Formats: sequence, structure tokens, C-alpha cells
Amino acid sequence: MIGAVDVKHASTFLKSHRFHVLATVGLAVISGMLFIPLKQANKALAVSPQVVLSDGVNAPKGMALIPGGKFLMGSDHKLSQINERPTHWVSVSGFWMDVTHVTNDQFSLFVSATHYITTAEKQPDWETVRVQLPPGTPRPDHGKLVPGAMVFTGTAKRVRLDDFSQWWAYVPGANWKHPQGPKSSIVDKGSHPVVQVGYEDVAAYAAWAGKRLPTEAEWEFAARGGLNQATYAWGDQLEVDGKLQANIWNVKQRPFPVVVAGSGGGAGTSPVGTFARNGYGLSDMTGNAWQWVADWYRFDYFQTQARINGKAVIVNPRGPGDSFDPADYGVPVDAPKKVIRGGSFLCNEDYCQSYRPSARRGSDPFNPMSNLGFRLVKDL
Repeated sequence: MIGAVDVKHASTFLKSHRFHVLATVGLAVISGMLFIPLKQANKALAVSPQVVLSDGVNAPKGMALIPGGKFLMGSDHKLSQINERPTHWVSVSGFWMDVTHVTNDQFSLFVSATHYITTAEKQPDWETVRVQLPPGTPRPDHGKLVPGAMVFTGTAKRVRLDDFSQWWAYVPGANWKHPQGPKSSIVDKGSHPVVQVGYEDVAAYAAWAGKRLPTEAEWEFAARGGLNQATYAWGDQLEVDGKLQANIWNVKQRPFPVVVAGSGGGAGTSPVGTFARNGYGLSDMTGNAWQWVADWYRFDYFQTQARINGKAVIVNPRGPGDSFDPADYGVPVDAPKKVIRGGSFLCNEDYCQSYRPSARRGSDPFNPMSNLGFRLVKDL
């Protein structure tokens, strides 16, 4: 759920802390799909990338036109995980997409206008927590369900990377205004991605802004920026001229998850737009902060797509109708999860390589984290 490659040894931590993590079988029910012959798609749907930014008339400023087209979704690359395989042909219609993550400044405007209270600021609802726990788990005392969120804390020295409870903690009082806890703030971080927002918070912001979350297919098409099946959003090499191309953990500087003493963690988000834009003019589609997307998460969804579809092209897939994740040990396989994409500042060569456009994870909709934000789209 936090981008781990091996979460087997995290189950004990999750079981014992699930109350405090804040709401932390067959074919998929597939809806909204159409199929067209592959030969026809090859002629009609291929579009070359170009940067077209909104002038504020056809779409709000700060959005880029994603023209739509056909692409190979997923990856069969040696770095890919099982849930990214196999590749399958998909096409998406054109849409507008935010050039960057939604920032702290932008989210502040929403809260000021609506007086919205986010998931992390409210006492956890037992019903949203219960479905993430093994059946029969007793309800905790009312006082143990306290507002807060998951925060990356890091470690003081090298540790084994099979137990993320060593560098993650539930922190009471952590929320979008205080991403690392009550003593932290977003002062001077207005241009950073807003984090510590749950799925309902994102949906509320989207309704206010007159936008929506992208589907998983839309997100991946946009993230690739016209580089079909490139390993990364910028090409096939992790570094260009010896430099990283996204805000990810630099293992050459220090091992993951070791933090710098007295730095408040030593790793975090960077201002949006810090790194070069992709072929459609989008910044930070990978790295910096994970991004919520609209689809429910099924571990086997791509396998189901390929089995049903064969070599035909799926037009505008809307995702499965339910969740399924047998890889999250200690959590019911059908516990509700939404897809998150893009990786974050914690991803690195040694642990989580989810800064690849095809990488995908599922996350509890009511589990905000200090490395999870969002960006939105708008229909043409």
C-alpha cells in the first residue's frame, strides 16, 4: 500500500496498527469498455505528442491538452511487477490534464471557500476501518480512533527492507496542513503537492473545481508523453547526463530509508515543476508524490484485460467494478482500494521502482499518507 516490493513482513504491523492507520475471485466486473479491431485502431488512433496549454477559455489555466490515442498499457519489462503485466492495447479519447499536482496553495483556496474538513482531520469511522481488517476483529475503544495520518519517519541507520513499519508511523494530528505531524507546517511550501488527502477529499476538491480524477488508462497514456513503452517517463535510462529526472530517493547520496539527523526526515516533496516536462507538457507525472486515480484496484486487472480482449484495442476503459489484492497480507483480499500511480520521493532503485509509468498500487481510500497527492482532468 505504501509502494513496498515485499510487504509480507509488514502484516503484523498493519494488523496491530490498523485502527490507527485511519481506514488503515473470478473475472473483474468490467464496465464502460468498447472494442475495435487492432488494424483499424492503428490507422485511426495514433497521435504524435505536442504541448498545448489551456488559455483559460476551453479549460482552466494550468492544464495541458492530452490529445488521446492508442498505446500499449502496462509493461513486460524486466523491472515490471506481476500487476503490470501483460501489455495490452488501449485507446483513450482526448482530455485536459493538470500540468502539475494540485498544490498546497490550490487546496487552501478550496478549504477557505468551502470550509471542508479532510479525512485526516476527523475521527476515523469504524466502518471504513473494519473492512480493512480480518473478519471478526473487535471494535476498539472510542478513544483509540484518533485523527491523524501515516507519515514517513525514516531510520537512523541501514535496516532490512522487508518491514516498512520501521520507517512509517501513524502520527496523531498529521493532516494536509501538518504533513509530518502537529509540529510541521506547509508555510513556504505553497507550491508543493498537497498530501495527506484521502480519496473522498480528492473527490470533493474535484467537484468544487469542475474537474474529475483521471482513469488509470488516461493517467498512463498522459504519463508516457508519447514515448510508447519507454521504461521511464523521460526515456529508457534512469539518469540523463548523470542526473535524476524526477524527485526520487537518490541511493548514491544515502541508503534508503536513512534520514539526515535533525532534518525532520531528510526527504520529502519538491515544488511542482522542478523537473523537465514530458511530451504533453506535464510535470512530475512520476516521482514527488503518488497520485490518486479513479479506478478501483485489482491486482489481476491487466491479466483479465488481456484474456478477454486478446489483441483488440480497448477504448476508454473505466476500470473494474471491485477491488482484489491478494498481495497485501493481513488485509481481506476484497478490501476497498483505489489505484495510485506515479511513485513518490521515497521510490528508489533498491526498494520501490514505482517511478515507472506502468507501475501501479492499490491504496485504502481512507488512508492519507505524506507521499500521496493528486492531479485532475477535464473532458474536452
